[in-house]
Amino acid sequence: MRQIPVDTSGAVVMVAKSPQVKVRDRRTGEIATDTETGAKLMTVDVMFAANEEVEILSITVPEPGISGELAMGTPVALTGLIARPWENDFNGQKRHGIAFRAVAVTSLAAAAAAGSKAA
Repeated sequence: MRQIPVDTSGAVVMVAKSPQVKVRDRRTGEIATDTETGAKLMTVDVMFAANEEVEILSITVPEPGISGELAMGTPVALTGLIARPWENDFNGQKRHGIAFRAVAVTSLAAAAAAGSKAA
C-alpha cells in the first residue's frame, strides 16, 4: 500500500484529544496491535495547523512511541508521520479516506519549560 511522508516542519501541532487505545473490532473489543512489534496501538487526535489552514487529524502510533504528558493543548512533535490512502466496501457502499500513522508523538511542553527557565 502506498505511504506518503508528511512534512511537519512548517506546521504547529497540538494535542486535541489525549491518547486512546485503538480498537480493532468494536463488536469484540479486540485491541489493535502493530503487526511487526506486537505493541498496542493508540490514537491521538491533533490539531495540525499549516498554510493558514487547521485540521484535526487522528494519528495512530504504537504505545511505546508516546512520550510526555499529552493533555489537550500540549504542543507535540510527530516523528515519521505518513499518510496512507485507503478504500473499502461496507454494506455495498464504497468508502475511502486517508489514515495517518506516526512512529512517535512527543510532548514539546517539557522542552519549552526548560527553555523559559534558562532565559
